[in-house]
Amino acid sequence: MRVLVIVPTYNEVENIARTIEATVASVPGAGILVVDDGSPDGTAQRVEELRASVPDLHLLERSAKSGLGSAYRAGFAWGLGHGYEVMVEMDADGSHDPGALGDLLAPIEAGHEVAIGSRYVPGGSIPNWKFHRHLLSKGGNVYASVALGLKVADSTAGFRAYAASVLSRIDLEAVRAEGYGFQIEMTYRAKEAGASIVEVPICFVDREIGESKMSWAIVVEAFALVTWWALGRCLAKLTSPGSKRRRRVAHEVPVPPP
Repeated sequence: MRVLVIVPTYNEVENIARTIEATVASVPGAGILVVDDGSPDGTAQRVEELRASVPDLHLLERSAKSGLGSAYRAGFAWGLGHGYEVMVEMDADGSHDPGALGDLLAPIEAGHEVAIGSRYVPGGSIPNWKFHRHLLSKGGNVYASVALGLKVADSTAGFRAYAASVLSRIDLEAVRAEGYGFQIEMTYRAKEAGASIVEVPICFVDREIGESKMSWAIVVEAFALVTWWALGRCLAKLTSPGSKRRRRVAHEVPVPPP
């Protein structure tokens, strides 16, 4: 099973070396693709230096900061084009533990097409988060799951693995969301494509070095997109042939006399 770990970066020069080293130690046979969005701090140069000692390390340089979703779409396309069978999403900031890659990949090896490193299934945890962050994250996940019928506890999670088979069935060019919205959209599209989705408990920790890329704009985008997709989902059900037939039959059934 050819595995590609995709790591999007922007100003991660202080974190990238240890992330790559820990990934190689955890899954020695995996390829690593760093998708760098023109980091001015020298992240790409550091990756180039590491390529001399890491055989299956690759660098995809982009000229400007274009967003998390865009970086992963580019990484998926690169991985599919190079024959990898599994694509893993993983942050470079230490919030995703490379040591958990084996557990994340196990469901894919067992035949499932999507494995999500989940904070909200038994065994998952988020140490040191404040109450309002727990509330925002948990509430957003519950809303997304109910509105879109996902039946997934942590659809915003960014530590996950996809089999190439399901990525090939998803129109990646049509995926437009970024941040939390991208993770939710990919979960939704994978489910619509018939993928078997499994959640694996992980411990998620905040970055220790560097600045967080999270913003309120990303949160608002995710909420708006989920609402839009949910409305589209409801409309599709109402306008489907089966739904029209059910409404016609209901209209035609005579009301029994009193």
